[in-house]
Amino acid sequence: MARGAGQSRMAMHLSRKFRALAALLCAASVAACSHSTSAPGAGASPAPAVIKIGIDLPLSGADASVGRSTLNGMLLAIAQANAKGLPGKFKLETMQLDDAVQGVHSPEQGVSNVKTMIADPSVLAMLGPYNSNVASAEIPVTNGAGLAQISPSAVSDGLTLGADAATLRRDNPAQNAFFRVCTTDSRQGSAAAAFALKFGWKKAYIIDDDETYGLDLANVFEHDFAAKGGTILGHDHIAKNTQDFKSLLTKIAATKPDLIFFGGTTSTGAGLIRQQMFDTGLGKVAFMGGDGIPDIATVAGPRADGTYYTLAAPNAQKLPSAQAFIKAYEAAYHKPIGPYSANAYAAAQVATVAIEHAIVAAKDAMPTRAQVLAQVAKTTDVRTPIGPISFDANGDVRQPVLSLYTIKNGKPVFLDQINLK
Repeated sequence: MARGAGQSRMAMHLSRKFRALAALLCAASVAACSHSTSAPGAGASPAPAVIKIGIDLPLSGADASVGRSTLNGMLLAIAQANAKGLPGKFKLETMQLDDAVQGVHSPEQGVSNVKTMIADPSVLAMLGPYNSNVASAEIPVTNGAGLAQISPSAVSDGLTLGADAATLRRDNPAQNAFFRVCTTDSRQGSAAAAFALKFGWKKAYIIDDDETYGLDLANVFEHDFAAKGGTILGHDHIAKNTQDFKSLLTKIAATKPDLIFFGGTTSTGAGLIRQQMFDTGLGKVAFMGGDGIPDIATVAGPRADGTYYTLAAPNAQKLPSAQAFIKAYEAAYHKPIGPYSANAYAAAQVATVAIEHAIVAAKDAMPTRAQVLAQVAKTTDVRTPIGPISFDANGDVRQPVLSLYTIKNGKPVFLDQINLK
């Protein structure tokens, strides 16, 4: 993995060693890394000491497509770090755990995954989760254990800000172990409201999934949309595992909205709501959400067209700093990057740089979790595809970027992005 000026150097090195990268990507999986790379017999070199990075994402079910592309971004950065070589001749491996249960991300499974990571003393940092309600359940555990946790996409304000964040850190209030490279719900919801009014949608009906992420996003959208002159026609919370939304949508149709805004994810209702809008006279009404619904076409199919969503990430295709990453990603996986692949790569870069610095501080010995956490907190302008990363005292990235997309012919189409400071 490159850091600072070394990123471009690594990109060129990677293009010359693609076959080696493929093997390293395999080696980044904990399931494939238990063997020694040394030849057996007398005189064989000892296997390098292993440092593990835990990864918790939804890798099955409705969120699997974004979960897998997010995972790939992380694995690419870790593979590049191994290709470059770590101080002390350490080798990075990953512990990849799925937080989806019966097709839906689960806070309880996330906590179980984190406890599995903590039980392994070689796990010195964690990447993930993808979803805010999973993060909310995990933070008390990682913070209590002092395990650095870096999310590419968990955007709920309460994870890092205010009384909610203080409650999550109650077991160790003087310590913060949670960081994220994305922006927050409040910024995302506010931007969504501004975009909606810019497009001329003046009457909105709001639905949310009553989960941490979705409720926060919907509430901010409601407040800012009304404050900026829009009309809120109603706001409903849906029950978990609801499959039939036709009665609700029929009620909404009678209010004649310009827009239905959904706070939640594809798996918690967005896909089915968009699909069933066409059965209740709402097919031509705009549908908007946040960064939980970029994979909505996997459920709504062609009816996903006309969906708009914000992402708490930049459009990496538009960033000069991301071009080497995109080229390496496509060469390794033979597919385009996902919505949070670049964020995931950046999160993994932060983790690997912190581990490298901790090894050096420990004089090439195995560092502690506390030493790695201290280095993450001190992160200063790590050069990543999404720009330089540094964190404030709350663990939030200092220069986030937010973007807007629509679905057209089943594919995401970039519309606009905002730089936030």
